[in-house]
Amino acid sequence: MEAFREELLSQLDCKISFVIPIFGGIPVPSSVVATWLIMAFLVLFSVVFVRNLEMIPTRMQNYLELIVGWVNNFFEEILGEEGKCYIPYLGTVALYIACANLIGLFGIIPPTKDLNVTAALSIMSIIVIEYAGIRAKGLKKWVKSFAEPIPLIAPINILEIFIRPLSLCMRLFGNVLGAFVVMELIKICIPFVMPVPFSLYFDIFDGLIQTYVFVFLTSLFIKEAIEVE
Repeated sequence: MEAFREELLSQLDCKISFVIPIFGGIPVPSSVVATWLIMAFLVLFSVVFVRNLEMIPTRMQNYLELIVGWVNNFFEEILGEEGKCYIPYLGTVALYIACANLIGLFGIIPPTKDLNVTAALSIMSIIVIEYAGIRAKGLKKWVKSFAEPIPLIAPINILEIFIRPLSLCMRLFGNVLGAFVVMELIKICIPFVMPVPFSLYFDIFDGLIQTYVFVFLTSLFIKEAIEVE
């Protein structure tokens, strides 16, 4: 049992992949390396599939346009016409989180298992949300909005700025970490056949669900921020 616990804890550690020998050594964790791999994959994917776009779409271009159109329609229904400028950000975050959650299928530890990664994603989203509010309402009205509907709840509205990224961060981190722990337990206890069907749920279905939840909540927060009464 002790060996089982140590094996599980070792899987939960965010290991350092290598150290950059400058400024006394900069450690680069595995989550950063995995993020670089995802970035390289997405850039390569974009270059390969969009370099030869045609007026009369090919079969692959039809599929790409269908996906892009679905994503645009999905977010536009939530954000409305005034929030269309935030769709590229939301789409990019969705692509990254989906790849980060699915990368475990290839034996790479998901970067979203690292609390620093989910915290960074949440902070980025909350910056976009508050920027959207300032851009839509103006700085003066944005500040006044914290005292609505009554000044008494201003401290609660201000506190909400910090609660939102925390909830986004912990929801994504907790679900990805939980799925990772369950899959490691299954692999240790039943290492041959059983991990395959469970992987279909925890690595694919659950990973995509967490992607949907993160960007859906972020888009709802943006919609709330840009609403002008």
